[in-house]
Amino acid sequence: MAAGSVPPMTTSRPAPADQPEHVRATRAFYDAIAEDYAAMFRDSLAAMPLDRAVMAGFAELVGRGAPVADVGCGPGRVTGYLASLGLDVHGVDLSGSMLAIARRENPGLRFEQGSMLALDLPGGSLGGLVSWYSTIHMPPEDLPAVYAEFRRVLAPGGHLLLAFQTGDEPRRHERPWGHPVTLDFRRMRPERVSELLEAAGFAVVQRTVREADTRQGETTPQSFVIARVPGAAAG
Repeated sequence: MAAGSVPPMTTSRPAPADQPEHVRATRAFYDAIAEDYAAMFRDSLAAMPLDRAVMAGFAELVGRGAPVADVGCGPGRVTGYLASLGLDVHGVDLSGSMLAIARRENPGLRFEQGSMLALDLPGGSLGGLVSWYSTIHMPPEDLPAVYAEFRRVLAPGGHLLLAFQTGDEPRRHERPWGHPVTLDFRRMRPERVSELLEAAGFAVVQRTVREADTRQGETTPQSFVIARVPGAAAG
């Protein structure tokens, strides 16, 4: 499907009862804060030229018109930006409330409900996959399975872009904007992430760490990793 075309609306699905507790907690957290979160971060990319540069480099590696999934898309701000770079991108998120905002604010794009642990995508169907601060809610022991799932849906020559806060200790967010929810935001070391990606069958292309931007309320350096599935890209 060409970028900018409007596919049928996908409705939110109820959360399966057998989902892991951390998945259900993540969904409940973002369902509760969706409108406040979207309002706070709606224009944040405009003040982040280095982050936009990482996305632009990823988009050039993937190639204009390539199919891309933005996994953990939230309110769709990154999805929309990637589409503006010429990618045929759709968003995936756990939270029905976040997806409602994403569809409202990006009416020409497709958004679907799903989990990064089991993406509803055929193997090798994507030229690129972005996880922009969405793996940070996964327990460390689940990351190998997540990266294996990313590897499964990417075609040979496809690229993965990860963004996450740098560090070792998680940060707990309790009652954001007064909502009665709590969630841990896990920080990671890019060296360890690279090791796990290589174990999942990726070749790491680039690791970038920038210092915290205190003007944006950041308290820790931010990491960006681009990795590639070995093999020649189709076409």
